[in-house]
Amino acid sequence: MNDPNESQMVHDGAESLSVVHTPRPSDEAAERNEYAWSGSGHAHNHGVLLPALVSILGPGQGRTLIDLGCGNGSLTSALSAQGFAAVGVDFASSGITHARAGHGTVTFHEHDLQAPLPSNLRARFDVALAAEVIEHMFLPRELFRRADEALLPGGSLVITTPYHGWAKNLALAVTNKLDAHWSPGWDYGHIKFFSIRTLTQMATECGYRVTAVSRVGRIPPFAMSMIITATRV
Repeated sequence: MNDPNESQMVHDGAESLSVVHTPRPSDEAAERNEYAWSGSGHAHNHGVLLPALVSILGPGQGRTLIDLGCGNGSLTSALSAQGFAAVGVDFASSGITHARAGHGTVTFHEHDLQAPLPSNLRARFDVALAAEVIEHMFLPRELFRRADEALLPGGSLVITTPYHGWAKNLALAVTNKLDAHWSPGWDYGHIKFFSIRTLTQMATECGYRVTAVSRVGRIPPFAMSMIITATRV
């Protein structure tokens, strides 16, 4: 999903904290009950996420990757350029439309991650990636189920999501920016807010073993996002 409407606004000393504007989906998108996309370019957080993902994932040649919640396909396309045979999946018609128009060398499928994957996307992939997706899901454990369906034996699941920890949460509170950060008026926005502990607990509950955790964007206590890598137990 990759959140094209986030920006860095809050300052705590020299460090800026990521908060979320409150975008308004178009009437047409709202009628379709979807997260609205307006183009196929990179979201602002790709400048932080993409280099970290390239480092974590390693060489793509000869490996398959499914981007679960690919949004407008820009991150999927960038990883395809790293050598991965990449496929993107998203529920938003506007995202898939822009993905297909802007990244024609990659295959994209319109599909709701709350529902089981179609047979042609099962047991095919070395890597399942979900970049800034799980925080939007009413039933986040479904993301792990989709990874189960997509991955080959021994495959890896990589999840990125906004980081939350006591120092960052405290900084948001004392700067009176929690309302902007939680952004309850953002239709289809963030509804789950994970710490390293809670995301690791959910992964473990869903049958995965977390093998690596990193934080990206600013110094670790105020990180923009965290990235976990996990394998099926």
